Amino acid sequence: MGDRTDEQAPPGPAAMVRRLVDLLAVVVVVGVFWLPATLEARSAARLTAGLVLAAAVACAMLVRRRVPTTAVLVAGTATVVATALGTCQDFMVATAWCLYPLALRSAARTRRLIRVLVVALLATAAIAGIPPGQGSQVVQSTILSVAALCVAWLLGGMVGRQIELARQAESARVRLEVARDVHDVVGHALGLVSAEAGVVRSLPDADERELRESLADIEVHARRALEEMQSLVRGLRGLPGLPGPHGGSTGPLRPAGPPAERLTELVDATRATGVAIDARIDLDAPVGEEVAAFVVRVLQESLANVVRHAPGAACTVVVEPDGDDVVVRVRDDGTGSGGRPGAGVGLRGMRERARLVGGAVAWGRAPDGGFEVTARAPRAAPWQGLSTFG
Repeated sequence: MGDRTDEQAPPGPAAMVRRLVDLLAVVVVVGVFWLPATLEARSAARLTAGLVLAAAVACAMLVRRRVPTTAVLVAGTATVVATALGTCQDFMVATAWCLYPLALRSAARTRRLIRVLVVALLATAAIAGIPPGQGSQVVQSTILSVAALCVAWLLGGMVGRQIELARQAESARVRLEVARDVHDVVGHALGLVSAEAGVVRSLPDADERELRESLADIEVHARRALEEMQSLVRGLRGLPGLPGPHGGSTGPLRPAGPPAERLTELVDATRATGVAIDARIDLDAPVGEEVAAFVVRVLQESLANVVRHAPGAACTVVVEPDGDDVVVRVRDDGTGSGGRPGAGVGLRGMRERARLVGGAVAWGRAPDGGFEVTARAPRAAPWQGLSTFG
């Protein structure tokens, strides 16, 4: 187990507060438990030894976050030696202060030890209730020292487990975002490529020009998917819970290019696969960046479903403002996607994206046949301002 921790904070207000807290702890512990006993030493040798040991403990308390194992060993050894020399009255308070970061880091691997410490702490509390005079000073000092170390380890362990659970939850959220993005990017691109290739193959008298145009369209779709996947991979390097240089967090993969342009490209690309689309994209009002990305993804997945599950069907696309909201409606006159294998994966992803921006998505068979997807979201997510759409 390495000695350094990941708790080193970059320079900033939080780091300054931590340093001030450590410095204050040093002043209190050394000033209360060490200096009075050291200054009462009757020999120069003990006075010198007491001051050196006190300085060692102070240094250990100041570097406890960077080298917790070394800090605990130094503080513990110095306390034991100083107690034997009679130059301190520290009941392992300094050692407990240094022990907390070590417990914080080791919480996930010390659950059994924490249970043992709970029992030890309860026993210590019971023994500490002995009235003065019925136990030797050595026994009482030992009890207080064990109690201080147990409290530090238990507190660090509990906080460490909470941090670990938060990291696991963040890692799960990241994996879910990555799965949605991969599904949207790869699924949509492969669906268009497959559908367009099928259209070309179904033309018995296709000439060389038509074939070249179709291959060019397929190349564009493949390149677009590759660019978005590369953008996703670059973004993963900053996501918490995944390999790569940490220190930043990116949100879900945002479609490249102005949103209005991307909506038009999606419609045009789907038309090239043989789907007749009547599109009305009217969204001049400003919307938030996350909401714009949500609108693009909803339209992308909805059109991909039309290509996969209702090939050749006529389709209506409406993207427009509705009061303070943005509404996306995609309706086809095909057989719908109910009961088709894998059809619900992208739709569930849309619903998850909608929750992230405070919106909602509904889908189902239309009353007069076909399948309809309706999405609605506020023009700005609750935590965002507005920016120009497109």
